[in-house]
Amino acid sequence: MGNKAQVAGSVVAGFPSPAEQYLEPPLDLNALLVKRPAATYFVRVEGDSMIGAGIREGDLLVVDRSLTPANGDIIIAALDGEFTVKTYRTGLKVGKDGRRHKFVALEPENPNYPTITITSGHELLLYGKVTAIIHRL
Repeated sequence: MGNKAQVAGSVVAGFPSPAEQYLEPPLDLNALLVKRPAATYFVRVEGDSMIGAGIREGDLLVVDRSLTPANGDIIIAALDGEFTVKTYRTGLKVGKDGRRHKFVALEPENPNYPTITITSGHELLLYGKVTAIIHRL
């Protein structure tokens, strides 16, 4: 069987079903989670600002830097030289002058942390879209 983990079929999360008597081919997590190998990297999470999105401290994130982030995507960014993982928010809002203005914000998924609205005083570099989360139980 080599050194790759085997997939032992599927399991029902409701009532038990008869066990399958065969093994599927070896599971290759790279083939499953990485669509663009040259543009993909992994990063380990520190902190709990994204706990509401199911991202916990110690999790491993799969990040594709070739994807353009859209509103609501979870991204890796450098804000003023500090790396962070947040939900990317962009859109239009009405300013004090009554006109619509574009905005970009980095939103945590934990109410204990503030949303960061990007202003002209910030340096924001986007480093990719999170495409998968790997964590232990």
